[in-house]
Amino acid sequence: MAAPLALPEGFDALALRELAKKTRDANQSRRLLALAEIYDGGSRRQAARIGGVGLQTIRDWVLRFNARGPDGLVDGKAPGRAPKLNGAQCQELGRIIESGPIPAIHGVVRWRLIDLAQWVWEEYRIRVAKQTLSRQLRTMGFRKLSARPRHHAHNEHAAEAFKKLPRPAGEDREPEGRGRQDRDLVPGRGSHRPEEQDHPPLGQERPRQCWPN
Repeated sequence: MAAPLALPEGFDALALRELAKKTRDANQSRRLLALAEIYDGGSRRQAARIGGVGLQTIRDWVLRFNARGPDGLVDGKAPGRAPKLNGAQCQELGRIIESGPIPAIHGVVRWRLIDLAQWVWEEYRIRVAKQTLSRQLRTMGFRKLSARPRHHAHNEHAAEAFKKLPRPAGEDREPEGRGRQDRDLVPGRGSHRPEEQDHPPLGQERPRQCWPN
C-alpha cells in the first residue's frame, strides 16, 4: 500500500471551506470540502465519503492540489483528437485553395470539399472526411461558398431577351382618375365598388341590425 501524501502547509480547513463557498464549480467545491476534512484531522476514508469517491481518487486530488493548488481541482478541457494535417500541410492546403485549381491538372474549375480531400490523399496519403476537412478549413479562415439555387427550366438567354423587349406606351403611368389616396384605400364598409363591400365569410349570415326602441 502506498504511503499517504502530505498536503501543503500553506492552507488549512477553514481556507478550503471558504474557497468551496465562493467557487461556482460544483466539482471543485466537493473536492475542496473533501480535502478540508483531511486538514481537520479526518481520515482519508472520511474524505472519500464526503467526496463520494474512492481512496485512489482522493490520492489523485491530493496530487493535483499539491501541484497547482485549488486550481488543480478544476476539470480541464479535454484536448480532443489531434488534427490529421500538421502545420506545414495546412499551409500548403491553404495555398492551393487561394491559387485555385488548374483544370488541365486537377480536372475541376473550382474546389469542392471532395476535390480537396482527394488532393490531400494524393499528396500526403491521408484520408480525411469532408466534414473533418470542412472544420479544418473554417479554423484556417476559409468559408464555403454555395451557388445560388436555380430552377431547372431557367433560360438565361430568354430572360435577357425578355428584358430588352419595349414596354407598351403608358404602362408605367398611373391610370387617370386614381391618385395616391385612391391607392391607399382599404376595402371595407362604405366603398362604392361591389367587390369592396364588407361581405360576411361564406357559410355565415350577415348579423341582423338592431334598432333602438
